[in-house]
Amino acid sequence: METLEFIIYPDGRVQEKATGIVGASCAEVTAAIEAQLGLVITQEPTSEYFAANVQKSSVANTHTTYSDW
Repeated sequence: METLEFIIYPDGRVQEKATGIVGASCAEVTAAIEAQLGLVITQEPTSEYFAANVQKSSVANTHTTYSDW
């Protein structure tokens, strides 16, 4: 599940945390919101940012050889 969490501090700073979004696509998800909030000072990628999307394949390659015995 994709989740965006915002903490708004009394001085106007906003901390944003995106979870459940794998890879760099989190930047696409948050770009419109960040544009409305204002200047982005820092970004700290999480481990999910560096994770790769894993796709499982059900294809099995088999190779059979027969000996000359």
